[in-house]
Amino acid sequence: MADRHKGEDEDGAERDAIEDRSAPPATVVHEVVRKQGQEELARPAGSLLWSSVAAGIAITASVIAQGALHHKLPAGMGGRTLVAQLGYPLGFVIVILGRMQLFTEQTIVTVLPLVTRPSGRALAGTARLWAIVLLGNLLGTAAAAAVNTWGGVVSPDLLAAMLAVSRESLLHKAPLDLLLRGIPAGFLIATVAWLRAASSDGEFWIVLTLTFAIVLGDFTHVVAGAAEAFLLLCAGEAGPGQVFGGMILPALAGNVIGGTGLFALLAHAQVRQEL
Repeated sequence: MADRHKGEDEDGAERDAIEDRSAPPATVVHEVVRKQGQEELARPAGSLLWSSVAAGIAITASVIAQGALHHKLPAGMGGRTLVAQLGYPLGFVIVILGRMQLFTEQTIVTVLPLVTRPSGRALAGTARLWAIVLLGNLLGTAAAAAVNTWGGVVSPDLLAAMLAVSRESLLHKAPLDLLLRGIPAGFLIATVAWLRAASSDGEFWIVLTLTFAIVLGDFTHVVAGAAEAFLLLCAGEAGPGQVFGGMILPALAGNVIGGTGLFALLAHAQVRQEL
C-alpha cells in the first residue's frame, strides 16, 4: 500500500513538473488575452484617456533616445544608424511594461472579445476604446513634441538630432509606403500582447526584441511615428495636412490592417473550433 501511494506521489510530481515546463495551449492564451480585452473595455473613459495621454508622452522617449545616440556617436562611425536605432524600443518598454494604453496593442486585446462573441454592443465598445486611446496617444505625442521644441527641455543639439531621425523616418516617404510599412509594425505590436500572455516571464525581452524589429525593418508605428511627425510640425518642417493626411493616417491604416486584419483574426481562427 505504501509503495502504491509512493508511486502515485511520484507520478503526480512528474505530471506537475511536465505542466510547469509546458507552454500553455493556444486556447488558454486566447482566453487570457480575451479577458484582458474585456477588462480594458470595462474601464471608465477618463482612465483610458489619461493612460493613453501618458503613453503618448512616454513613447517620445524612443525619439529622444534615438536622437541622443545619433548625436553622441561620431559622424563617420560605421553602423551609426544601427546603433542609434537601439534607442527606439525605450518608449515601448516604458509604455507596455508600465501598462499604459497604447493604441496598437488594443488591436488584438479588444478585438478578440468582439470576434469571439460578435454583437453591435461589442462593436460599439471596441470603437469607443479605440477612439479614446488613439485620441489620447495623439494628444500626448503632440504635447511632448511642443514641449521638446519650444520648452527648452532638450538641448538644441539633441533637438536637431531628433529632427534628423524624424526626417529619415517620415519626411521623404510617400503615404502608400507608410501604409504598407505600417502593416508589419501592427502585426509585431499585436504579437507582443499574445506572447506576454503565453509567457510567464521575459516580458522585457519580448518588448525589446519585437519593437527593435520594427525600427530594424524600417516599419511604421502610428504612435511613435506621430511623435516624430508632431516634432516636424512644431519645427515648421511639415504642415498639418502632411502630418495628418500623409503620415499619421497611412500609418494608422497599416497598423490596423496588420494588428487586427492579420494577427487578431488569425489568432482567433486557429482556436475558433476549440472554443
